[in-house]
Amino acid sequence: MTLVATFAALADPTRQSIVARLSQGEATMGELSAPHAISAPAMTKHVGVLADAGLVVRRKVGRTVVCSLQPQALAEVQTWLADLTSYWNSSIDRLEQLLSEEKS
Repeated sequence: MTLVATFAALADPTRQSIVARLSQGEATMGELSAPHAISAPAMTKHVGVLADAGLVVRRKVGRTVVCSLQPQALAEVQTWLADLTSYWNSSIDRLEQLLSEEKS
């Protein structure tokens, strides 16, 4: 999926909580719903948004829906952040060099 879809899916605090829980291992819809005061259809919608963004995979085990994080789900975000970090680190290094040259 796209970086925009990933950030849009993660913009909601409930979905952030779901991703945090799933980072510890797979969970049923009931387990994901437990800490939230929302209806089952609302939880289904939240998980659906995460699934549409490619962050979560759902599978049925009998009558139970089990959710897990998609492997490499946040790889694009990590790459984007690493590129930004590299850019800002090199920019700060150049600024420090210019400031030290001015002092000399």
